[in-house]
Order: sequence, then structure tokens, then C-alpha cells
Amino acid sequence: MGRLAGGGAALLAGCGFQLRASQNFAFTSIAVLPHPGGSLATELRRSFGSAVQVLASEDALTRAQIVVEILQEQREKTVVGVNSSGQIREFQLRIRLKFRVRTPQGRELVPETEIVQQRDISFNESAVLAKEAEEVLLYRHMQTDIVQQLMRRLATLGLA
Repeated sequence: MGRLAGGGAALLAGCGFQLRASQNFAFTSIAVLPHPGGSLATELRRSFGSAVQVLASEDALTRAQIVVEILQEQREKTVVGVNSSGQIREFQLRIRLKFRVRTPQGRELVPETEIVQQRDISFNESAVLAKEAEEVLLYRHMQTDIVQQLMRRLATLGLA
């Protein structure tokens, strides 16, 4: 058994596999301006942990090194499949996020950019409550994926 575990570890090390480490940012403070009614900004603020000071007040715009503006956050649900009698069989769920990153002085670091996540979900009239719960879970996972993509983009910024 020990040989098998050691061989698995050697195999993973040889392929370049590495656990995701905490990200390093070129800034130490950030202001996140949310889109009214959106929930992505809250998750983004939490994602920084202790790595970056997230400022949340009127003076944040003058004290932050960078500003993330959430310009649009939109959730969509469209029908993508019906059966022969016209009953819905499949939906497509989508989240769109438009954002830009700038300095407090207005210098644009990342122009207006859109990130889109989408998932397909089957529909069954006999399991409506279960499908609603699945939809909520899929939206939550898509939101987390978008926040992680945004965090990776912010980690690549240089403030020179």
C-alpha cells in the first residue's frame, strides 16, 4: 500500500500538479464598487481574506490603490429544450458580469470587460422543488467561478 501511495505522489509531482496557493497581488488596498442589487461584490470582498485590505466607505476611493467597478451583474434563464408536446425539458442558466479596474485617479488598468458563466439544467415537472434548489446551487457555483476568474485577473495586475 505504501508503494502505491508513493508512486501516486511521484506521478503527481512529475506532471506539474501543484495545489492552488494564495495569490499575490501588486496592491495592498482595494475598493469594490458594487452594482445595485448584485451579490458578486460581497463575495469578491470576502475572497481577499487578509491578503488585501478591502476598503468600504466614502473615503475608500481616495485611500485605495485600485478600484473595481462592477458595472453590470445579470442573471438569465432561457429555455433551450422542449419535448414533442411543447413542455420545457431544459434551461440554460447564465450570469454576466461587466467590470472595469482603475486607479482612484481614473487611470484605467483593465478596460470594461465581461465574464460569462453558463450551465444547462434539465427540468422535470415532477421534481420542481429539487430543480429549484439545483438552480440556486448552480447560480452559486457560477458566481464563485466568476469571482475566482476576477481574482486571477487582479493578481496579474502591475501598478507600475
